[in-house]
Amino acid sequence: MKNTFKWAALALAATISLPALAHKAFIVPSSTVLSDEEAWITLDAAAGNDLFYFNHRPLNLEHLAVRGPEGYVQEIDNRAEGKLRASADVHLTKPGTYRIGTSMEGLFAFFVDAEGKRGRARGTPENIDKQIPAGAKDVRITQTQSIVETYVTLGKPDASVFAPTGKGLEFVPVTHPNDLFAGEPAKFRFLLDGKPAKDLEVTVIPGATRYRNAQDEIKLKTDAAGEFSVTWPAAGMYWMNASVEGGKPSVAKAQARRASYTATFEVLPQ
Repeated sequence: MKNTFKWAALALAATISLPALAHKAFIVPSSTVLSDEEAWITLDAAAGNDLFYFNHRPLNLEHLAVRGPEGYVQEIDNRAEGKLRASADVHLTKPGTYRIGTSMEGLFAFFVDAEGKRGRARGTPENIDKQIPAGAKDVRITQTQSIVETYVTLGKPDASVFAPTGKGLEFVPVTHPNDLFAGEPAKFRFLLDGKPAKDLEVTVIPGATRYRNAQDEIKLKTDAAGEFSVTWPAAGMYWMNASVEGGKPSVAKAQARRASYTATFEVLPQ
């Protein structure tokens, strides 16, 4: 999804790209639907124990990208990073739907060094070999791809930002993500390398988890067309995550691949 977002720093991989999310990464916009001709929004981004609260670490927004209607790339203002969260402002000037997020692609290497000790390294296709010590054995390199994003619509919604690239794990909504209402079903689709990502496990969790004894996870699975449906139990902010291991790596020196997608949605009352 290189044409959709710039790749973020590899440090993001340590937070979000491994099989289990110890802390949930998220980007939350101040508004998801706006009716003005132009408007400002503020983004808060973090990885935390609770949704959507700032109690662990900020998300790296150095390579945050805002892609608007028909490929328009919006400027980002007032980036700031604190101890527990990062923030940024975006001035939306064109009507339509904006895809806001950060993404990462990198390589993880696992090996046994010359002394028989297990080790690991992170890098890019260009420098991963330099991160692996000479004489290492049982070297296994995994390509990782991660996306964390959200969506905002100014005026009339459109679907131009959802055009798939045919690379990696991609979210292609059937129901517009800024047209979600409590008690109503929404249908979404995932693609893996341009083909339906069937039997993909998807987790949806409503926000405000710090005020509940249970996560109230909604566990779903995509069908043969890569599609799944979710009926929102109540209005509010929701976190969604899907991850997959498998598929052919796009980097020749990688033997395996992991890809993950995380998004924040707002569900409105009927």
